[in-house]
Amino acid sequence: MPLYIVKNDITKMKVDAIVNAANESLLGGGGVDGAIHAAAGRGLLEECRALGGCRVGEAKMTGGYNLPASHVIHTVGPRYKDGRSGERSLLEGCYRSCLLLAKEQGFAAIAFPLISSGAFGYPRREALGVAIDVIGSFLLEYDMTVYVVVYGGAQYIDGERLYPDIAEYIEGRLSPVFSEMSLGRAARASGPVGGLARRSRAKYSLPPSELEELACSDSSFCEGELGRRIRCIDESFSEMLLRKIDEKGMTDVECYKRANVDRKLFSKIRSDRAYRPSKPTAIAFAISLELSLGETEEMLRKAGFALSKSSVFDIIIEYFISKKIYNIHKINEALFAFDQSLLGV
Repeated sequence: MPLYIVKNDITKMKVDAIVNAANESLLGGGGVDGAIHAAAGRGLLEECRALGGCRVGEAKMTGGYNLPASHVIHTVGPRYKDGRSGERSLLEGCYRSCLLLAKEQGFAAIAFPLISSGAFGYPRREALGVAIDVIGSFLLEYDMTVYVVVYGGAQYIDGERLYPDIAEYIEGRLSPVFSEMSLGRAARASGPVGGLARRSRAKYSLPPSELEELACSDSSFCEGELGRRIRCIDESFSEMLLRKIDEKGMTDVECYKRANVDRKLFSKIRSDRAYRPSKPTAIAFAISLELSLGETEEMLRKAGFALSKSSVFDIIIEYFISKKIYNIHKINEALFAFDQSLLGV
C-alpha cells in the first residue's frame, strides 16, 4: 500500500489511527498534541491518565473518542539539540514503534504528523526525511496505507528554501518562456505548464493479430495512413512494464511497492494490455525499475506522455534520474515541497 504526503489537519483524517506527537506525561500540551486532545474530548484525557506516561521513542494507544479516527497512537519524540545527540535514532524509534503497534492491531491506514518538528525543534526537512525513510522501509515489507500529514502546506515545507540545489536546477532547465514564473505558481504534473497538450495515442483492446486483420479487411483502408499506423503498433505500456520487470529480475510485488502503487492498480495494469496510467503513475514505475532518462521517456511515450522543459514536475523528475536517485519517497518529498503532484499515489 502507498505512502501519501498530504496537506491537512490530522484531526480530520478518517483512518484507523492517527499519531499524536505527545509529551511524556500524555496529558496534553500545545501544537498537534493540544489539537488532538481538544478534538477528541475529555474522554481521551481520562484514558491517558491511566497509561502512566510514555518514554521517548515508544508508543501507547487509546481510543479516538470524538475524532474521525477510531484510535490514537501516542508517541514522544526527541527534543532537538544539535543533531549529534541521538535525536535521529530516537525519532526513528517513534515512527517504528507506531507502525509496529498499528500492524499488531491489524490497522489498514494510519496518519502521522511530523513528529518533533514543532515545539521540540527538529528541523522540518530533516524531520520529514526521517519519516519518509522509516515508513518507506516499513512498506517494503508490510501492507498498510500511511499518511504523513503536513499542516500548513507550502508555507511549512518551502521547496526553494529547503532544496536550493533542485531550485537552481529548475531555474536552469525551465523553458525561457516560463523562466520568470514563480515556482509556486508552476503547473502541477497533471498537465504541463501553460496548458501544453499531452501527446496522445490510440487505445486499442484488440490483440495485434486482430488489429492487422481489421486493417487489411478493406484494401483502401489498408493502404491509408491510418492502416499503416495500426500495423506499426508496438508493445503497449503494460507490455513494456512487464518486460522490464522480467529483465530487471524483479517480482511484481517489488516493482509496485517501489513504485508506491497500490496492488489493485498494478493488477489492472497487468491484466489490461491497453491500460493507460496517469503520468505520475507511469513515471513511478520508471523510477521503480531504475530506468535511464531515455528509457523513462520511452515508457512515457507508451502511455501517451512526454517530459517537458515547461513543467516543474518534469524537471524535478529529470533531476533525480540524472543523479541516479531512485528512492521514490525521497522524490515525492521534493515534489511535495515544490507543490507538485506525487508519484505513484
